Amino acid sequence: MEIKTIKKLKLYGFNNLTKTLSFNLYDICYAKTLEHRKGYIEYIDEQYNADRLTKILTDVSNIIGARILNIAKQDYDPQGASVTLLISEEKVYTEDNLEDHESESPGPLPNAIVGHLDKSHITVHTYPESHPDDGISTFRADIDVSTCGHISPLKALNYLIHTFQPDIATIDYRVRGFTRDVDGKKYYIDHKINSIQNYIDLETRDRYQMIDVNVYQEKIFHTKMLLKEFNLDNYLFGMGKKELKPGEAKKIRNKLKREMYEIFYGRNITNA
Repeated sequence: MEIKTIKKLKLYGFNNLTKTLSFNLYDICYAKTLEHRKGYIEYIDEQYNADRLTKILTDVSNIIGARILNIAKQDYDPQGASVTLLISEEKVYTEDNLEDHESESPGPLPNAIVGHLDKSHITVHTYPESHPDDGISTFRADIDVSTCGHISPLKALNYLIHTFQPDIATIDYRVRGFTRDVDGKKYYIDHKINSIQNYIDLETRDRYQMIDVNVYQEKIFHTKMLLKEFNLDNYLFGMGKKELKPGEAKKIRNKLKREMYEIFYGRNITNA
């Protein structure tokens, strides 16, 4: 099913379409000892504390051209943090410059600033945790960017993916509601989208195994991403591969791979 771009649509009042981008970003590692696992949680809590998350979401607001109205942030005990930004439209797009921002194309990388966001909000919540016996530790960040207006929040994808560098990402995008033109006709979508992947730059797409599940008639789009490259040294916290005993590297690799596949496919893998 092809969804055509609606150009120069004259609306009756404000564009009431709600566009929500939600995704979970996962970082996986192996922390062998209790001391290493505590160290990993402390590292994540420091790396992604409320102040750092506020900076990241502020960058997102700047990239998409939004004005921050209010910030609520909280670090939790023993671990985790949350930040919510209430935002409003900053730059007003006209018929002359709107078409570029409605196109189905990759959003900016961290060193670029383009885009737009209407009145809405951005939130992030973090969930660091570790397996009590297995040595596996994970970090999950849940991010929501919700907008109403002409432009989809998908333009923020590249910045966030490059900032968090996740091993696994689960991304959902949905358009809700409708808006009317001056003749009273309802429109349920105002931009072209065939896949979330089209809003991610090619270099990033090449680094990940990706699966799509799209329900076009319901304006629901879902993409899952799993990092292709696996270097064990990148997944060991507090130690290196050279410090492992013979045969230990293979067991740890299998544990990590199993954890990643279970998260990616959303189901537990039982031993045969």
